[in-house]
Amino acid sequence: MQILDATATALALPWPELVAAIERTLADAAAGHAHAPDRWVLPLAERTHAFVMPAWLDATAGDLTAIKLITYAPDNPERGLPAILGDVLVLRTSTGKRLALLDGPALTARRTAAVTLHAARHLAPNPVGPLLVIGTGVQAMAHVQACTQALGVDEVWVRGRTAASASTFAQTLHQQGVYAEVATDLQAALDRCPLVLTATPAHAVCLQGRVRDDAFVAAIGSFHPGMVELDAALVRDIAARGQVVIDSDRARQEAGDLLQAGLDLAACPALADAPARQDRGPVLFKSCGHALWDLAAARCAQAALQDPGPL
Repeated sequence: MQILDATATALALPWPELVAAIERTLADAAAGHAHAPDRWVLPLAERTHAFVMPAWLDATAGDLTAIKLITYAPDNPERGLPAILGDVLVLRTSTGKRLALLDGPALTARRTAAVTLHAARHLAPNPVGPLLVIGTGVQAMAHVQACTQALGVDEVWVRGRTAASASTFAQTLHQQGVYAEVATDLQAALDRCPLVLTATPAHAVCLQGRVRDDAFVAAIGSFHPGMVELDAALVRDIAARGQVVIDSDRARQEAGDLLQAGLDLAACPALADAPARQDRGPVLFKSCGHALWDLAAARCAQAALQDPGPL
């Protein structure tokens, strides 16, 4: 069994191959060859939960299983620890043979950003940016890297919980060769940016106002009915002017932003069933996470390990 640390896990998940793996896994799920039961969420302590997320491909599609076991503690950054800790075990479905152990936080960041990347390519009216990112953590950085490296975005506006965190994030992007500025005026940034990302701990509303007619808003911070990032009026406005798409059917029970806005989630298409880009107003993509995305990342990493190339 090969054990990959965070750096090696990220290197095994390049954006083009990871997005392709997500697309293949969606097709396999539609054909009945990829399976993922609802994740199991265990409350370990106050504001700390464990997530058990299995998914597998049958022998027809690849004979691969991924089991993710991670903990999520949103207060961990204040303790000097990552909010997400854990691993993803990759094994052969038919035999149970252990193949690899991947770093859970690195895989989660990359696969979540790749799902957003796939959604933006198919749904965003204006996918080239500029990009407004709200949040300055690991997920925010992974999404900015996906957008700049795979979508061609060359201008990023940053809004953090504090001006200092936003400035530090922007400086990090500068060091990576990305043009970035701090968004001190939220509505002005919304007027400028057709791509909007919220990647916060979802303690409270972080995005309000009115988005452009050609906006694509990806909200990834909340994954529980009690969590929220988006103002309810903004959600309802996008639903009235354009369309709302969820990452999976499970999000109908988990998407706090949409539930708290009173949307009829039965009418919101999942990513696999959403119509392609259309000129009918803004798009809200609500991502709650799903074990299928971990499975897609596992098959991408396993392919890289079998043919490592530059790794």
